[in-house]
Parts: sequence; C-alpha cells; structure tokens
Amino acid sequence: MKDKKYKETIHTDHNNYEYITITHDENNVRIYTLKNGLKVFLARNTDAPRIQTYIPVRTGSNNDPADNTGLAHYLEHMMFKGTSKIGSLDWEKEKVLLDEISELYEQHKAEPDAEKKKEIYTKIDEVSQVASQYAIANEYDKAISSLGATGTNAHTWFDETVYKNNIPNNELEKWLKIELERFSELTLRLFHTELESVYEEFNRAQDNDSRLVQYELMDALFPNHPNGQQTTLGKAEHLKNPSMKAIHQYFDSYYVPNNYAMVLVGDLDFEETIQLIDQYFGSIPYRELPEKSQVTEQPMTQIVQRTVKSPTTPRIQLAWRTESYGTREAMLADIAANILSNRGEAGLLDLHINQTQKMLWAQAFSVGLKQYGYFSVVAVPKENQTLDEAKDMVLQEIELLKKGEFPDWMLPAIINDFKLQRLKTLETADGLATNLYDTYIKGRTWEQELNEMEEYASLTKEDVVAFAQGFFKENYVAVYKEKGINDQLIRVENPGITPVKINRDAQSDFLKELLAERTQDIQPEFIDYDKEIRKDEIKGKPVSFVRNKYNDLAQAHFIFPMGSDHDRDLGVATQVLQYLGTDRYSPEELKMEFFKIGVTNDFKTTHDQLLISLNGLEENIEQGIALLQHWIQNVKPDQEIYQQFVQTLLENRAAMKKDKNRIMTALTTYTKIGAFSRFTDVISREELENSSVEVFTDRMKNLFSYPYQLFFYGKDFERFKGYIENYIQPQSLQIPEPKFYPEPETTGNVYFTDYDMVQMEMSKAGRGKEVDIRDFGKINVFNEYFGRGLSSIVFQEIRESKSLAYSAYVSYAANAELGHHDYITTYIGTQPDKLQIAVDTMDELMNELPEVPIQFENARNAALKQIASTRINRTNIFFNTLRLKKLGISHDFRKDIYSQIQDLKFEDLRAFYDTTIKPIRFNTAIIGKKDNLNREAVDQMGTFTEVSLKDIFGH
Repeated sequence: MKDKKYKETIHTDHNNYEYITITHDENNVRIYTLKNGLKVFLARNTDAPRIQTYIPVRTGSNNDPADNTGLAHYLEHMMFKGTSKIGSLDWEKEKVLLDEISELYEQHKAEPDAEKKKEIYTKIDEVSQVASQYAIANEYDKAISSLGATGTNAHTWFDETVYKNNIPNNELEKWLKIELERFSELTLRLFHTELESVYEEFNRAQDNDSRLVQYELMDALFPNHPNGQQTTLGKAEHLKNPSMKAIHQYFDSYYVPNNYAMVLVGDLDFEETIQLIDQYFGSIPYRELPEKSQVTEQPMTQIVQRTVKSPTTPRIQLAWRTESYGTREAMLADIAANILSNRGEAGLLDLHINQTQKMLWAQAFSVGLKQYGYFSVVAVPKENQTLDEAKDMVLQEIELLKKGEFPDWMLPAIINDFKLQRLKTLETADGLATNLYDTYIKGRTWEQELNEMEEYASLTKEDVVAFAQGFFKENYVAVYKEKGINDQLIRVENPGITPVKINRDAQSDFLKELLAERTQDIQPEFIDYDKEIRKDEIKGKPVSFVRNKYNDLAQAHFIFPMGSDHDRDLGVATQVLQYLGTDRYSPEELKMEFFKIGVTNDFKTTHDQLLISLNGLEENIEQGIALLQHWIQNVKPDQEIYQQFVQTLLENRAAMKKDKNRIMTALTTYTKIGAFSRFTDVISREELENSSVEVFTDRMKNLFSYPYQLFFYGKDFERFKGYIENYIQPQSLQIPEPKFYPEPETTGNVYFTDYDMVQMEMSKAGRGKEVDIRDFGKINVFNEYFGRGLSSIVFQEIRESKSLAYSAYVSYAANAELGHHDYITTYIGTQPDKLQIAVDTMDELMNELPEVPIQFENARNAALKQIASTRINRTNIFFNTLRLKKLGISHDFRKDIYSQIQDLKFEDLRAFYDTTIKPIRFNTAIIGKKDNLNREAVDQMGTFTEVSLKDIFGH
C-alpha cells in the first residue's frame, strides 16, 4: 500500500497543549482536543482582522424524538433567547413563571379535547404576558452585534446544528464569554411567540415546492431511517403540541462538549486562542451521549413512484440510495454525477440534453450524509413532453454511463476540476471553516478529507463503469411533480397570541458588564486603489492588474461599458451564443475544450455593462482567451438551433410565471416602477420568432470592435500583457446611447396577484430622493437599528413581540448611480389572518422613528466595528472602483462613511427619517390566494388593482 500524501503529526505547543497537524496541509490547520472532549479546529487567514466562527453540534432532526419531530430545529431558535444571565431582568421571578408555562405545555400536549386545549393555551398566553415583563428580547443578538459580528445565524439539518458568527479578532474573548453562557444552559423564554414564528417557517416551506418534492423523495428512499421519516421542520401536530421538558432533555443530552466542536479560521494567534477556549469551555463537564441504535434500510429492489402537485412547472426527480459520505460507493456516485453534469459544462446531460435543448433542463448530483446518501437527477420537460419522456431521456444518458460511452479525458478532467473547486473554497476563511465543520459533523478526520482527492484520482474508468452497471438498476425513487392544486397544504388559524413585552430599553447585568469591558480597537485600513491596482494600456485598451497572493488561479475579464440599456438584445445574443459552434468546433466540442483546460467562461449582462470572465489555472488562461475569441469571432449561425433556442426561452418564460418567487419579484418591480421598466421591456415572442439568428451572431462577432477594458487577476502581469495584445483588434464601433427608463413617484397604489399558497406576502416600495453620498452613514445605521437583523426595531416588534411573521424587514437602499432615486422597501410574509395586524404594526412603527438610545448606540458602534475590521482584497479591489465611479467617487469611500457614523447622533437619524423617509408614499405589492385576501384591510392601503402575470412580466 503506497504512503498517503497527507499524514497526521502530533505536536505540543509552548503551553503544553497537544495538537494535530497534517503533513503538507497548506492551510496549516491545528486540531486540538480538550480534556472534556471538545474538538477545536484552528487555522490562520489574514485577509482581514476577523475570525469566522462555527460551533457545529453533532445532532439534528435525525435525533428528534419520534413524538417531538422538529425539536432540534426549534431548540436552535431558542438558543438565541438568552440564559438566566443574558436576557433576564429578574431571573428568580422569571424562572417560576417559565416553570409554570412548561407544566402547562405538558398538560396541553396530553389533553385530547380540542376545546380544553384552547383553554390551556389561553392560560399559557396569560402567564407568558407576565413572564415577558422580566424578559429582554434579542439580548443575545444585541450582545453579539456589539462586538461588530456579522453573519449571525444557525441552521439545522439531518445530523447537524451549526451556530455561526464572523467576529473582529479583538473581540474573541468577549465572544467566548457570550457563547459559554449560551452553551452552558438553556432558557426557554418567549417560547410561545417563537413557536408561532417557527410555524410561519413551516408555512413558508409549504409554499416551496422544492421541499414538497424533497420530502416525498426522502420518505420513499428511507422508509425506516430518520433521513426520510423526520423532516427538519417537523410535523404540524408536533409543532402545535411541543414539550419544553423534552427540549431541555434534548439539550442536556446532546449539547455537551464531547458532541460539538469549535471551528475558528481567521487572523488569530494559535496559542492564545486555544488558551482562551480552554479557559472558557474547558470547564464544561464531559457527559456520555445517549445510546442510539443504527437504523438499517433494506436494499431497494423496485421502482417507487410518488406524485406531488403545485402551481409551478412540472418536473421529475429520480434518486438512488447510496452508502455514507466518504465510502468508495459515495465517491463513485459523485464521479458518476459529474460525468452526467459537471457544473453545466461538459457532462452527458449538459451536452446531450441541455446543450441540444431536448428539454428545458436536466441535472445530476450526489449528496453524501453521515449515514447513507443519494444520487439524484432532476429533469424539467418542455410543454409538449410528458414527465415519463423526460425520465426516459435521463435514463438513456445513464445507459451511456453504464456502457462507458464517455470520453477517456473526462475522468481526469473531473478530478482536476474537483481540485480547482477545493482550491477556490479553501482560500477563504469561510470556505475553509465550512469544510472543517462539515468534516467534523460527518465523523471524519481532516487527514481523510485531505486525502480524498488522491482517492478520487485512484478511481479508473473501469471502476466507474463497473459501479454504474451494478448501481443503476430499477431500484430508484421517481417523484412526479405535476402542475395542479396541492391538496396536502395545512392551513391553520391565528392562535390569537397577545403581544408580549419586549423591554427593548432594558439591559441585563451581563450585557452591561460586557459593554463596559474595553478592548483595544481595531483601526480601520482604507485602501489606496492607485497603489493596489497596476494600470497600463495595450493597443488603446485600458488594462488593470491586481496580484493574486493566494494561489495559482487567475481571472481575465473583458468589461464593455454597455448593457441592455444600450442594446436590449445584447443579453439574448450572449445566450444564443451558448448553443452555437464555430467553423472549427461544434457547440458540444467547445464546451469540452473549455472543460479540458479547466477554464470556465461566464457572460453577465446588466443594464449598463457586459462582463465576460474567464477563470482557471493561470497557466491555462491564455488558451482560454484564444478559445473565447475564436468562439465569438467565428460563431457559426444556425437558424434551426436558434429556433430551438427561442422555444426554450419562451418555455422558460412560461415557467417563470408559475414560480412564486419569480412572480413576487416581478410584482414588486411593477409596484415600484410601473408597467414600463427594464424588467418588462423584453423582446416579444413575435420579434424572437421572426428574427434571423444573424441578428444576434453579428452582435457577437462585432463585440470586440467596441470600446472595452481588461482586468487581469493573477501573478504574472508581464506575461499576460505579452500575449493579450495578440487578441486585441482595432476599435471601429461606438457605444450606442442608452435607453431611458423612468423612475415614477410612488403614489399609494396597491397591486395584487393571485397565487395558491398558504401565506400572504406583502412588500411596500417607496421612491425616495436622488442618491446623496452624504447620507450613506445614516442609511447604514438606520438599516442596522430599525429595519434589518435580529435586534432591529422591526424584527423585535413584529416577530418577537407579536409573532406576526417569520420574516419581516424595512430596508433603505441607496441608489448605486448618481442622478437616480433611492428606494425604501418593507416586507412581511405571514398567514392571511395575521396580515391586517402585521400591516397596522408596520405602519405604526414607521409613523415615528422609535427612540431607543441603547439600541441606537449599539447599532452605531456595530457599524463602526464592521467597517474597521473589514478589508478589501482579491478582485474586489478592482471591481469596487467600477462601482464607486458610478457615484463619482475615486477613493475608498468607506473612510467617509466611517467618519459620518462616528459623528452621528440619534437626532441626526431622526431628522433624516423625518425629512427623507416619513414623507414617502408607498405602493404595495401583495401575492397570495385571492379567497384569503382581506379586501377591507387592503383597501385602507390605497387604490386596489389586481394585475395579471402578463402585466407584471411584460409578456
């Protein structure tokens, strides 16, 4: 057996802490294990004086009690509610009431009579009002945001619950104090309001048909295992009948130091960090975990079919069960998925179905879980195709895989692509930290994870074919997602929660002490763009360069100062190009040529810019540029392929009009701008069908005759300059004048679109004044203080106090370009019978800017700390200058914003609100089931108009 490249090595630091490193690990990860079993993963990344932190707990919905599904997820929510020290004004008094509420929930759960259950719930609501007098809502978030933390969140899945924060590195000890408190005890305060918020999350999931398909898929794949029998959100009847005692028991069983880890990647000192972690977390006692019997599934021996219905476009999803992540079978399944679909590049499905437009879309992927996993294919047929026809097309490609009918170069190209993707992931603090916590959750070592690439590379084509022949049999699940009415939706009534007191002006002793502790401030560093960006000119083209200090990857960008405003057809022209070849290569061969050299291409058209980008190993970028230029300048028109493209495009447009999220986007844009906008001004069906392909290919052939600039991100600028001049041709065309799109005043209209869903979603949009860069500091603090985040005024009132919505926010968006208007947007997603009170609450909040001095200072200081600890690096150095140019700025504008925030007083924010936001009239967008619409409530908002899909999409 040959030696592995990566091997564990044991070391001891100066303070006698033993740790493991892996030989040849370029990330220099250190892995410690404290005496209580706590695993600690540390790695340095000096991009910014910040640390990405994750606390992954090895438990999730698979460990939920069978009669309390959704428990792990609900516990995750409650972990943000504080402890006896965080979030309480008087713990002794509050605890008595919380114990009483806990007993009431046990009675509620056991009571079979519906009317008596309501009586108990009324009592729970009454006692909760009294208990709320002692609760301080969102104090955990106030504490963590006072550090300048960003990305504060958590998620729950099958076998994991992961807690997330990105913190300035000077606040590490404070972060540890807060997290020690959180992980030492569980306090279930404000329980019934949060429970209702979780139910709103459950409702949102019902309106997401991807989840509907996934639930059926997993249930059929795993008829016995929790993977398929316990969804993360849980069953409706369990959510409505929770047990606080069961949640406490779960916390005590699984939230123990030998069952979670600390992952910190950033600008840290290894020895100081592990000492601090041991100082705070080393004293939590080790506890034995509950014994858990493994559930074993019997092999699947037949096809299992399921059907779900929803208003969206039909599709079919197939899945085969695999062995667990890290096993040889899981790796082979991953390879097989990439032979079929490798990021839309050169897989069998990519080339034979997507590229040839035989159906709307098909993709294969593989998911490895801690126990078992699955290989899956999703296929979206065209309107004239059945789901079974789509299934047969996919199975035909799998037959090619089983016969080994794929090119020999594909397997090594896939392995190289795996390595490139890993290189991209591990160069960022978040990417490395995510990989580390995922490795921990799956019970693997970092040595195994690093050696994985060599294991992949050892697999041969013969291995893959043998696997495919044994694996792909008639032993799969097929979920048919048909268009129709979902008769499985659970529609619930508002339980009538009395708003609880949230004491937003109060602070616990814990928070007061935390805020009183002074840490040495991180000084902001503002970038000198002129020093960081090298500039040159080659054959009249501006060329910019930023050095890649991290790895051997490079990027080449061609930036044209024209977009869809200048040429409405430009975006379509770049899409048509994807399906056409040249005099030398077929369309499929072009895809394969790019994939062989490991270079990806991307075309992005915005209203004012076309960006063509190449990414890959620096040594191959020149080949990529040559291939790109050949493709664009020698594209071969094909009217038949174009007509296929048009039909595919039109069917995709039709699919968009069935998708709730796309409809809401279209409706919101219509509400904000009106009938004539960039969104609705699209090429009509008639224009598309009657056009010749040359209309679009000629645009591409002439592209490099327009003005453009180049940006290169890599290591060897001189080499790039040496070869790029061979691909620059003389400029002979001028940029067309852009089309003008009005930004009309919002005047109090209400627009509604009917869609069959459980919730109602409402968004208000108001046009503000033209952008003023002197307001950016105020806008930053306003959003932090009032409208967004867990400790904002809006979140506290609508979710924490009244439990009216899972998601609610107010956001002030400054325009990115001088001479254009800012917009302020509000959003609420909730049950139809809660919409009226949610709207009234939002209106009341926005009538006068609430003054909470403590919260204002916290928001202001958090904004300052975030700017001070942020650094601009990589390609952002260059692309930031393009963004700033639109605002007439040529320096690092964060310096100005920092100065604005430093001097900001609440009176300034209130004056800004009163003069800039308060006078705005809003238009309102509402999507939901028409039968559930409360017209009396809606008519109070303004003039009501029901708009069709054609109105809002423009086609």
